[in-house]
Amino acid sequence: MPFERSDLSRREFFDLGGRAAAGLLAGAALPAGVLQAAASAKPGSKMRLGLVTYLWGQDWDLPTLIANCEKTKILGVELRTEHAHGVQPEISAQKRKEVKKRFDDSPVVFVGPGTNECYDSPDPAKLAKMIERTKEWIKLSRDCGGSGVKVKPNDFHKGVPHEKTIEQIGKSLNTVGKFAADLGQQIRLEVHGSCCELPTIKAIMDVADHPSVAVCWNCNGQDLKGEGLVHNFNLVKDRFGDTVHVRELNLGDYPYQELMSLFVKMDYKGWILLEARTKPKDRIAALNEQREVFAKMVASAQAKLG
Repeated sequence: MPFERSDLSRREFFDLGGRAAAGLLAGAALPAGVLQAAASAKPGSKMRLGLVTYLWGQDWDLPTLIANCEKTKILGVELRTEHAHGVQPEISAQKRKEVKKRFDDSPVVFVGPGTNECYDSPDPAKLAKMIERTKEWIKLSRDCGGSGVKVKPNDFHKGVPHEKTIEQIGKSLNTVGKFAADLGQQIRLEVHGSCCELPTIKAIMDVADHPSVAVCWNCNGQDLKGEGLVHNFNLVKDRFGDTVHVRELNLGDYPYQELMSLFVKMDYKGWILLEARTKPKDRIAALNEQREVFAKMVASAQAKLG
């Protein structure tokens, strides 16, 4: 179901579950509501629908964006770079405090920045610049209350063996991952570019073994190649982070219901972020529609589990 502010937080839920288990072991009597809350949550019930400000939010300043997310109960946002909200590494310490306060005063969660930083360049100077820029985004996310930074792999280059590029990307992710961990942040590798086939992403993640480096599933057509969606999903599911990117859930031929069933089955607890590609006349109505479609897909997936 869509995330509501009145829902139990992840920490509260697990605290309740732990208390219930301890109480049962000790023979202690716990309130019926506590036991029911711990026992009745269905797999996937902690997934939340959010928004990537790709097209539907690109021209909204921060107050408008937060207000529209509140209005539609889309209560998490990944802020894309160079959009109207203006949350960039160049903003001052005071501005960062203001951004954080806007989110703190709202039910809307700042999930983190969505950047274009990538680690495939055969030019060492360019690669070093990307790594240092990523560190600036990590500090920005921390200062503004975010939990991580989205990055890209991104491409193979003519004359460079694929294995070399894969190793370079993986090692670079470990470098930024260690920096992120020290600031309580996560690095989210979007499945993107000519490196986006899932066996390639798995190979990158085999190198990028730092625990703060995670995969951001991106709903590409390549997900269905080879042995298909389930096989490719399973290649990387143990490395999923807090974010997933989807397009409009009721458009196109991507098997979103099957994907939601896979996430529900593994009891994924992160953000399903809508990275919409269309240009509807009424974006508020469109966001409301996507929230309803998402809720139905999750409920359908849960029903199949029994």
